[in-house]
Amino acid sequence: MDQHIAESIGRPDLVRLDDRLLCLRFETMKVVSALAAVRHLLDTGAVRRGDTLLDSSSGIYAHALALACHRYGMRCHIVGSTTVDHTLSTQLAVLGATLERMEPCDDLKLDQRRRVERVHEILAEHPEYHWMRQYHDDIHYLGYRAVADLIRRSTGTEELTLVGGVGSGVSTGALARYLRADAPGVELVGVQPFGSVTFGCEHVADPEIIIAGIGSSIPFGNVSHASYDVLHWISFDAALAGSVDLLRRHAVFAGLSTGAGYLAARWERARSPRRTVLFLAADTGHRYVDTVFARHREAAALESLAPRPATTRSELALPWSRAHWNRAPAEQFTSLVPAPAPAPLARARRPTGGSVRRG
Repeated sequence: MDQHIAESIGRPDLVRLDDRLLCLRFETMKVVSALAAVRHLLDTGAVRRGDTLLDSSSGIYAHALALACHRYGMRCHIVGSTTVDHTLSTQLAVLGATLERMEPCDDLKLDQRRRVERVHEILAEHPEYHWMRQYHDDIHYLGYRAVADLIRRSTGTEELTLVGGVGSGVSTGALARYLRADAPGVELVGVQPFGSVTFGCEHVADPEIIIAGIGSSIPFGNVSHASYDVLHWISFDAALAGSVDLLRRHAVFAGLSTGAGYLAARWERARSPRRTVLFLAADTGHRYVDTVFARHREAAALESLAPRPATTRSELALPWSRAHWNRAPAEQFTSLVPAPAPAPLARARRPTGGSVRRG
């Protein structure tokens, strides 16, 4: 029996969608890393019950850290993006977390930079606070050991390909690390938005948004570039098509980053007939009802989409690009091997409406 609701929320469901295509579905994935990180800090004496834990978030991690603090009797202080919605801000208030919401800003890079600057200001004022550093500290890897064990028990790790958003590197990077401990042949496919600096795509702007939950406009310190075999850069248009198809075809209601991962996973499965492909669904689709699912009639058919192969940064292009990363240690496009030629490229129709950001 669980001792706290956060433990239940953080436990994923493993669902077989089709032959060799599996979905690891979370209600809120970052609860896994937040719970384990806070527990480790308490166990090692880095913090004590009643201390204040501080971090920046555009939404999902704020909820995860607030739940972890509630579970372990800590105080929580979040510097939040303008994308923190009313539902989440209300939950944070009731959970006892302090939320500082930044002023409205259409520039994600500026928004992230201002939030980090505010974190440093708070630390100067309150040096006793502990900064969780979700974008930089490997402590957030710890919670995914149990998830890797679930995957290993349920699927085995022979001929397994793992697909998911890179984000801070914690979820996919950690799972690959633990799975490869006894199965080094596990392949890792990372998903990125256009505009993300993490793998050198900051020069290509998505006219809709940067999907913040799977990429970043500032460097992240806990991304292990050498963990990734293949990278997909996926636009809002294509991710929307993936999210809608996932719900229509498999009844899985999940967020925008999941739609991008599903799209990449289908492509990898078709090109690796002997491998089982598992993709991560990091959150539910409730936050995307108006901006994504209400526009389901505008979604392109997945069969009309294919990635453009890239071997250099200059070849990355909307709406979808793919490159062999080959576990390179950093942004080394010169070492990439050309990908197989794809089917003719077709662009999804860009839906009208507002932006979506998550993370």
